[in-house]
Amino acid sequence: MPSLELIMKIFSRLLITFICLNLTACSANTIYRSQDARGSVTYSDIPTPGAKPIRLSTSTQRSSHQVAKVLDGDTLVLKTGERVRLLGVNAPEIQSRHRDGEPGGMAAKAWLQHKIGGRRVHLEYDQEKQDRYNRLLAHLYLPNGEHVNLTLLEKGLAVVNLLPPNLRHADAMIRAQQRAEKQQLGIWSLSDYTPRPLAKISQKSRGWQRFLGTATSLKRTKRYSRLIFNDKIDIRIDNNHLSLFPPLETYLHKPLEVRGWVSRRNDHYSIQIHHPSALVLR
Repeated sequence: MPSLELIMKIFSRLLITFICLNLTACSANTIYRSQDARGSVTYSDIPTPGAKPIRLSTSTQRSSHQVAKVLDGDTLVLKTGERVRLLGVNAPEIQSRHRDGEPGGMAAKAWLQHKIGGRRVHLEYDQEKQDRYNRLLAHLYLPNGEHVNLTLLEKGLAVVNLLPPNLRHADAMIRAQQRAEKQQLGIWSLSDYTPRPLAKISQKSRGWQRFLGTATSLKRTKRYSRLIFNDKIDIRIDNNHLSLFPPLETYLHKPLEVRGWVSRRNDHYSIQIHHPSALVLR
């Protein structure tokens, strides 16, 4: 039987090992983000002059997976065969037998393929883990801590698309998009996405679009609140999401940019807005 002294020595060594491992893990939770004069962003676990620390959450559970294939700028397939839709972003569509390609779609896919193709990544989930197509909904991270969803926005390869209740990292993503828009990066430099008057909503209104107009009145029903632009055009907000918005009267009689997808019923056009990031006062 081991002596008490030997047992204590073994226990002490195990305790020291445990403490060291936890200290290492804690230090690894900080990643440093730096940006050069040309706007290129890099991430590292080694601090450099001017780099900003990013403290990774220890309370958020992430799962590690191998990427098998990139389908487009915001969708990928894991080695397990599961599809993943990146949360909070929308990249332009690419050409397929089901739909036409959109400007910027191939650039977004090529960037994502180069970034994560065949690599091991970490998935972080929000309130809803799957969508109605049984795709996993996730924020995607590289082993070095880079938030891929955020980088897509920073480079102008995708736009913010926030759908409640999945609003984790919403503020950071909105700020990333604002930086890209200010610098005219990616899609923000393409004439295809220049805001058009709402009066021309019937012309080339497929896919994500930007429109300019002035709402003149409000209409409320049991399910939606609508900002009315004229007798043929409105934007609608689910009443369950109204708490995310300022009072809708704030938007009336002011120049407004609306970002989203147009739906049409007979000769009436409507754009559903899920988050105030899609409404910009001009």
